[in-house]
Amino acid sequence: MKCNLCPRKCNADREKQEGVCRMPWDIYAARAALHMWEEPCISGENGSGAVFFTGCTLRCVFCQNHEIAAGKRGQKIDESHLAEIFLKLQQQKANNINLVTPTQYVLPIIAAVKKAKVQGLKIPVVYNTSGYERVETLKNLEGIVDVYLPDFKYTDTTYAKRYSNAPDYFDVTKAALAEMVRQHPAPQFTDKQEAAVRGIEEGIMTGGVIVRHLMLPGLLKDTKAVIRYLYETYGDSIYISIMNQYTPMPFVENIPELNRKVTHREYDKAVDYAIGLGVVNGFIQEGGTAKESFIPEFSGEGLE
Repeated sequence: MKCNLCPRKCNADREKQEGVCRMPWDIYAARAALHMWEEPCISGENGSGAVFFTGCTLRCVFCQNHEIAAGKRGQKIDESHLAEIFLKLQQQKANNINLVTPTQYVLPIIAAVKKAKVQGLKIPVVYNTSGYERVETLKNLEGIVDVYLPDFKYTDTTYAKRYSNAPDYFDVTKAALAEMVRQHPAPQFTDKQEAAVRGIEEGIMTGGVIVRHLMLPGLLKDTKAVIRYLYETYGDSIYISIMNQYTPMPFVENIPELNRKVTHREYDKAVDYAIGLGVVNGFIQEGGTAKESFIPEFSGEGLE
């Protein structure tokens, strides 16, 4: 079977060779555990049940999860095992199942979610993605995914090509986001009654879209363009999360403009710009989030 799940459309027979995602058809994951560092309505107090999948369809030069994106960490699991992992996370009081970089495994993930639901999975499913998605693939997720958590990295083609080798990133991600919002046109959160029924905390998002923008050093102008596009297009029907946690990893030493953190001044200007536009439904980060300790250890935890 030839794979064209992602916008790269590499047409690789992943039963015989790796795709552009660097992965075969088999599911590989590097971690499945409670994750406390997502937006408040995703993690809550108990944590998000994050499953970090191996491989990536985008693979940015500054990738914060480079070990798994490059396929260097992970262990093979099948659909039934993945369904069991989802149920174990629910037993651990996770507020949701958080599928991190899942695109290359969309089809077996759908099967695993269906199996888990038959066996009692009742917490929301979050699709945590680079935003670089095919609309045709996303349509398969309608009724499976409750919350979309995409990145929106750039509007400028120059940056998209230079840092992600994806000059079509803006156009592709615009279309993908429109499909996500079509599926979930308004944010929904648990009230006390629903929280009790689902076994999760009150105030957890159960439907909707949160768009993340990881601010990069020196790209304030493009950050403003991203925020402006999102707010002018979707208003309060989505949440916008402006992130300052960019951490320069060792492999950007030869890319001088990326080899530093975002300054407080840059970030404050981005936040002030969003507030000036009228953004209300949003998240910002405070304190020292730009550090490697913010990046989880991909040790295979939770994959037993």
